[in-house]
Amino acid sequence: MNASDIALAQRLADAAGAAIRPLFRADWTAERKEDMTFVTEADRAAEAAMRAIIEGELPADGIIGEEYGNRNPGAGRQWVLDPIDGTTSFIAGRAIFGTLIALMQDGWPVLGVIDQPILGERWLGVTGEGTTFNGRAVHGAPCRELADAVLATTSPHLFSGGQVEPFMKLAGAVAHRKIIYGGDCYNYGLVASGHVDVVCEAGLKLHDFAALVPVVEGAGCVMCDWHGEPLNAESSGEVLAVSDPARLEDVLEAMHG
Repeated sequence: MNASDIALAQRLADAAGAAIRPLFRADWTAERKEDMTFVTEADRAAEAAMRAIIEGELPADGIIGEEYGNRNPGAGRQWVLDPIDGTTSFIAGRAIFGTLIALMQDGWPVLGVIDQPILGERWLGVTGEGTTFNGRAVHGAPCRELADAVLATTSPHLFSGGQVEPFMKLAGAVAHRKIIYGGDCYNYGLVASGHVDVVCEAGLKLHDFAALVPVVEGAGCVMCDWHGEPLNAESSGEVLAVSDPARLEDVLEAMHG
């Protein structure tokens, strides 16, 4: 990984945070998109700030952005941007949303940033290197058995159809009263830092999960789909993060056994 790419990702996060912070718990405009999710003035300002830097410095690279779409879609290098992952939390004044920045090479995530601009918390993951939290190395926590695990998901309402039963089976296998709802990308940072054992979600788009993969995996954890397969640009959006790789088979067995 080129050091200049890592430095650029850090600057992108800085630029997004500078756009977001003045609007947190302040006055801003919001509207519903076609998919009925919310977008705010802060989402758009943060993505515009990041795109301007990439377009000015790396014009041949592609961009996949949640708010402003794709640029140079055929490029081997693609920057994947989610300016505010957890817009509902931002709207509610809860500092558990995050800016997600990923660099993908030929469809595979190789660099990821989770940035929480209000708390000043940043996870950085790079393929082949260890994940850092505010510059210090972090590692997922061991989990002796699934019955001890802390499970997180953004909302059970985001599961539909045949996704409901596997999640409920997993929820039944983890520790009683140790299930966390809400958190979006922040939960994956907590996996990388050793505070949460399992995250299970569905319906994620590429901009929701691309940045998470290098962060989670660089902390010695596992991130995959619901069948244990690695995540890339073609993945369905059914996502697992498991702090202790030894528990992955237990998670899959709980969901599908």
